[in-house]
Amino acid sequence: MAFGITDLKKGQIFQLDGEPYRVIEYSQKVMGRGGSIVNVKIKSLVDGKVLAKTFKGNESIEPADVANQTVQYLYSDGDVYYFMNNDTFEQFEIPSEIIGDQSGYIKEGDNVQAQLFDGRVINVELPKNVYLEVTYTEGVVKGDTTSSVLKDATLETGIVVKVPAFINQGDVISVDTTSGAYRERKKD
Repeated sequence: MAFGITDLKKGQIFQLDGEPYRVIEYSQKVMGRGGSIVNVKIKSLVDGKVLAKTFKGNESIEPADVANQTVQYLYSDGDVYYFMNNDTFEQFEIPSEIIGDQSGYIKEGDNVQAQLFDGRVINVELPKNVYLEVTYTEGVVKGDTTSSVLKDATLETGIVVKVPAFINQGDVISVDTTSGAYRERKKD
């Protein structure tokens, strides 16, 4: 059941040359009688590579049969991340290259979405925002308490994010997993 190029939208998953991709940028140019040209930036769900691709006119695209499954992150030994299927308790591993920069946003015991393609795990999808504890941050200079002052804060997973001056060590903050930006301090 193929679909047309104009059905592609940001976030859409499709199959190209037997590999699943997600659209991360989309723009369409109408060419009068010549039909449409669609320019997309796509990210491989297998190896994470980003490609620019142009589709013309009446090309069709195959949908990718990617299934999501809730899994629990167990631990990492540096090169490999270990997860457990919450339904079957089956454990599996994912190479660190697939996890990439996302490793700073997951901690042991967190539930995430694993994406499966042809029965194998190809990617881990994090929630949009995660709560992490601040393990270290500098104190503020007295009088320098305007809301626009940002400082570095090291979180429990080891990543460093910019936070407002009023955030202290021990605070739990919400971080956007796509941009790494501070969102808010967790309310008790």
